[in-house]
Amino acid sequence: MQEIQHELECAARSDAKVLITGESGVGKEVVARLIHQQGRRRDAPFIALNCAGVSESALSGCLEQAHGGTVFLDEVGELSLPMQVTLLRFLEHGDVRIIASTKRNLHAELSDEQFREDLYYRLNVIHIVIPPLRDRKEDLSLLVTEFIRTSSQAHGFEVPTLLTDTRDALLAYSWPGNVRELKHVADRMVIGARSGVVRLADLPSEIINIAMQPGPSSSAQPVRAPSTTDRIFERMTIDRESFWAVVYEPFMARTLTRRDLRRLIVRGLQQTRGNYRLLVQLFNVDAADCKRFLSFLHKHECHRPLQKFRSVPVSAQRVNRRARRSLTKAS
Repeated sequence: MQEIQHELECAARSDAKVLITGESGVGKEVVARLIHQQGRRRDAPFIALNCAGVSESALSGCLEQAHGGTVFLDEVGELSLPMQVTLLRFLEHGDVRIIASTKRNLHAELSDEQFREDLYYRLNVIHIVIPPLRDRKEDLSLLVTEFIRTSSQAHGFEVPTLLTDTRDALLAYSWPGNVRELKHVADRMVIGARSGVVRLADLPSEIINIAMQPGPSSSAQPVRAPSTTDRIFERMTIDRESFWAVVYEPFMARTLTRRDLRRLIVRGLQQTRGNYRLLVQLFNVDAADCKRFLSFLHKHECHRPLQKFRSVPVSAQRVNRRARRSLTKAS
């Protein structure tokens, strides 16, 4: 991408025609706009035209409207042969800078006579190739952070926090829709974040499915999808929902098993180092309901002995920041 930045700056210093190639969604129009904005025509119009199915009158109109400025011909390879002739005639005398883009291999189409050779070499003065997102994974983490920031700003939300599993899944995905797809997913994460946190379960299913697959090496570990108890635990410790609403009611309705209940209690006691008073705070149970809470656990044989939890090192008890703050206040 640093090489592309250098090519972009070189292109901006002249009025030479530019051909930008790359897969759909890699950001070809973004590069075209940057070339225009950094060039001497920056104060003149920039007009983008999708060449798929465009009429001759629309093409001519855009070329005239952009007099002195820049026309970006998106997917120029979709122009019919008669339309290619129209564009070629305009290039002889028009005072417009042309920046074209395509996801097709135009050079390969020259031999098939699907694209005019003279037009191809007219457009291909400066050639900028934008690699797909899967081939520049070193950029991905920065792009995720930036798109989440800009999306949060656009929607007027606070920037959400990505859990480790969430970020790992985003980095493992191949992004066939490239930057465009990433921006859409960033919007979805920002809008759908609960209590300012993006969980693995909040991602599109295609990203979760890829993350669940083991890597090519035998030592690779798949990203684990959150279980039912994971989600419930986060609802209590992050979303600050009450134990009575997210555990007690589903348990009494038999949609939550005794095994699930025991797992939740064990996980909570691991974080509170066996302190039931802090567990009550962690699970958002009012102090007045403490006896009811303990009676419920005893009744269903989910009360756990404290000794083994108190011997676990604190370093193994990494508590979520929000949960930790509430526990500190409670103590």
